[in-house]
Amino acid sequence: MSFSPITGQAETTIHTPAEGLDEGSFKLPTFDGTIDAYYARPKNQANAPVVLVIQEIFGLHEHIRDVCRRFANEGYFAVSAELYQRQGDPNAYSAIPDLVANIVSKVSDEQVLADLDACAKWAGERGGDASRLGVTGFCWGGRLTWMYMEHNPAAKAGVAWYGKLATGHGPLQKRNPVDVAQTLKGPVLGLYGGQDASIPLDDVRRMEAELAKGNEAARASRIVVYPDSGHAFYADYRPSYREADAKVGWAKALEWFKTHL
Repeated sequence: MSFSPITGQAETTIHTPAEGLDEGSFKLPTFDGTIDAYYARPKNQANAPVVLVIQEIFGLHEHIRDVCRRFANEGYFAVSAELYQRQGDPNAYSAIPDLVANIVSKVSDEQVLADLDACAKWAGERGGDASRLGVTGFCWGGRLTWMYMEHNPAAKAGVAWYGKLATGHGPLQKRNPVDVAQTLKGPVLGLYGGQDASIPLDDVRRMEAELAKGNEAARASRIVVYPDSGHAFYADYRPSYREADAKVGWAKALEWFKTHL
């Protein structure tokens, strides 16, 4: 169990055991070397569909590893990478504005999309069924979920948890989900909080309008707003956690992947 200097809380409230799973940390080969990563998959199950799990703004910490184990317990080959590694260590910062200024704003979408492609390739070479590829992400990773579903034609479905829709985290983000909504390669389920001050409901409605004007995958996408929840309502190690909506959202995510993968 690790400690979050930003939230000031031990990670994680919910701990998913690894019994019945193959799991662990590894070095992921990418376009310019290796980065740290984590995987979890069910033991003795060939051709499990692959789910890429994209970190929150705080990096690849224990909560995200736990989410990978949750997916593995549901029959998926889950992979998550430390997508900030070239830029620095998010654990070195005690304030979110400093983290954004010094690390997050320096991470380009192009870098992240390439690393996610590497995750999918790695899982496919190790018995995962990369022809049934899904992606999910939280907060910073929620925005990247939408972007990846427009980037990779092999991706069949995404679940975006409270990811920004109309803005990024710095000048390196040239496009945002509202800009790519009409040309998604697979349908996305968006899960959002009605009390999320960082993602106005006007942005959600704008995204829905763009999806409605788009291709088949865009029109098949859905956004669910939980009126009483704010940002990060699935993050069980933070005060923002809302158990009821988190459980409903998780069930919807599993059903989405079951349907589309």
